[in-house]
Amino acid sequence: MTATILRSVDLDAMRTAMVASQLRPSGVTDPRVVAAMAEVARERFVPAGMEELAYRDTAIDLGQGRRANTPLATARLLVEARLRASDRVLLIGAAMGYTAAVLARIVAEVVAVESTPALAAAARANLADLPNVTVIEGALEQGHAAAAPYDVLVIDGAVEQVPATLYTQLVERGRAVTGLNDRGVARLAAGARDADVLGLLPFADYYSVPLPGFGKPRSFTF
Repeated sequence: MTATILRSVDLDAMRTAMVASQLRPSGVTDPRVVAAMAEVARERFVPAGMEELAYRDTAIDLGQGRRANTPLATARLLVEARLRASDRVLLIGAAMGYTAAVLARIVAEVVAVESTPALAAAARANLADLPNVTVIEGALEQGHAAAAPYDVLVIDGAVEQVPATLYTQLVERGRAVTGLNDRGVARLAAGARDADVLGLLPFADYYSVPLPGFGKPRSFTF
């Protein structure tokens, strides 16, 4: 066997191990999420030279101040989103396209927003063979109102707050999942839109990579 084939076999084994040792024991109970993550080759969605990090329980440096979420954080968010086959999903923080590729195997349509031009270009190239995914380059906190409304909002990273510009792009009772950073405490949270309010409840204390553009206004103290 050539070195290239050996490398492919090694990465396949690492993907299988990720599912068995990270996802299944850690609350990833939706068989569709497990099957999709067992199928999608995550090494295609990380920078060159970092392929062997693709299946580790660690964030991956994407450059320009961005990192890819850990596989487990992403998986837990997707499980809590209670995905349906008919869903239209607004994905915030497309990075190089991995989460969009996983979602595309479960739901009807994915609109994936990425603010970093190089990452948006990589995601667009990586997802070119998936007709139900559209990559939008733009500010993460703005989403993509032109294609609203969506059934689900997936923020694949951590924010201090979810602005109304995003959750009002959901249908009434549309579901939302995100990482939350609250005064140094990292959590994963899920909820739904109720009129002009988004109710979120934390469901796990777990690290999620921070996303730019979602900071709370800082108040002055005297």
